Amino acid sequence: MSRLFSILQLKSIILKNRIVVSPMCQYSAKDGFANNWHLVHLGARAIGGAGLIIQEATAVSPEGRISPEDLGIWSDEHIEKYKEITTFITQENTFPGIQLAHAGRKASTAPPWQGGGKLTTTENGWQTVAPSAIKYSENEPEAPHELDAEGIKKVIADFKAAARRAHEACYKVVEIHAAHGYLIHQFLSPLTNTRIDEYGGSFENRIRLLLEIVDAVKTEWPVDLPLFVRISGTDWAEGGWNVDESVALAKILKDKGVDVVDCSSGGAVSWQQIPVEPGYQVPIAERVKNEAHILSAAVGLITEAQQAEAIVKEGKADLVFFARESLRDPNLPLRFAHELGAETIWPTQYERAKFRKKS
Repeated sequence: MSRLFSILQLKSIILKNRIVVSPMCQYSAKDGFANNWHLVHLGARAIGGAGLIIQEATAVSPEGRISPEDLGIWSDEHIEKYKEITTFITQENTFPGIQLAHAGRKASTAPPWQGGGKLTTTENGWQTVAPSAIKYSENEPEAPHELDAEGIKKVIADFKAAARRAHEACYKVVEIHAAHGYLIHQFLSPLTNTRIDEYGGSFENRIRLLLEIVDAVKTEWPVDLPLFVRISGTDWAEGGWNVDESVALAKILKDKGVDVVDCSSGGAVSWQQIPVEPGYQVPIAERVKNEAHILSAAVGLITEAQQAEAIVKEGKADLVFFARESLRDPNLPLRFAHELGAETIWPTQYERAKFRKKS
């Protein structure tokens, strides 16, 4: 019996399998509004059989967008289209999730296909903010503004309001984005956080913003629905955030009522040295799961059915997230089920194309 295709109960929801479509930016929105591209992109992966689909990094404020084309959830007006998307995903026997995000100093950039460079205010960009006034890259035109106490309060309030809107839009999972060098991760890492107040210096101070955001989100997010946090398990840079700190953080997040820690890595600094190879981030998820005793998710260069099956079967993670491989194949779960000899539900409209059972 396949472990990848076993069910998993997370509070009031039961995932039909352990396959999750990872949040992947589409850079296709205007003023934060979703459109039919997002409906078809996410809907196709619901048809493809994933147990959970997490919508791309969705900005909690305009200045929190990575690019001007990012999705947003800073206005009640954004909710209507999201409801259409979540309704479709749900009717395909899949659960819709959303990743709430603030890009911090890595905001105000062009989409990848336009070079991804920093945009100035004359190029439809904006002033970025961060824990400290440190540029991500020396060739950037200006440093981010260091957030003051009022700015930090606004960030927390923006996440709180976004959680309320996510619930109104009928998402069933919220993931707080604390990875990839975006704002919360910038507070976590000593390489990007040189503050001397209660939000900088010690481990306890650097994790403070994330914990306050978790508390704020929980006041708006139903207690019977799962809450995820995505972390970068390590900065892959000397003197940066590391796996030991990630395990310590995961223990605290468990006590805070977080259900799953989604374990990615990197993104904090431009000089990182990532040893990229298949499954290179799985050991982070394994340590978090087994040392913090919390459900964990693995992601990163996981491309084969047997590879994903082994991760779950061997107790290295409870969920497997697929990003680029899901872009390549929206029907990846249907194919994986066939390769693993597992039963899974096909859309009625597609049943005549089902793979023949392996003998």
